[in-house]
Amino acid sequence: MPYHALDITLTRSLTPTELHRAARAMPLAANHDATHLLAVVPAKTPGKALNRLRHQTGGLLPIDVITTHYPDADGKILLNVDFPPATHAVLQAAADRAGQPPRLFLELALQRALARHAGEEVERLDHAVHNLLTHTTAPHLLTALGRALTRTSGATPC
Repeated sequence: MPYHALDITLTRSLTPTELHRAARAMPLAANHDATHLLAVVPAKTPGKALNRLRHQTGGLLPIDVITTHYPDADGKILLNVDFPPATHAVLQAAADRAGQPPRLFLELALQRALARHAGEEVERLDHAVHNLLTHTTAPHLLTALGRALTRTSGATPC
């Protein structure tokens, strides 16, 4: 059976006792402040791994969202969100109005939101570059950008 790496985002930091208790249910790796965990779960599909992890951890963790760590064959990261009943009812009603299953409705809404965010980010960067170019030349800006990228990537300049 294949193994799937899953990221767990928590609603709050875990205490050492909570982390120890959860790690007895399944091996977990925590980040520095125990707000983010990584688990490797055996399952036939990534979707089943997400469900298995949520089921196995039961109420041991204050889970916000579980995602697959690596994209699937379609390049998608899968999400597992356990909505409160009121949110689930609103989502179900909106999906019914759209004539779609809730899963598809949510997937399409998320894709639209991500596309909108990407477009806004491109516009913001275009505006910022235009403002920078009003105060300098393109070669100076490219030189500064190259230095900045070299510093943040960890590469050493030639």
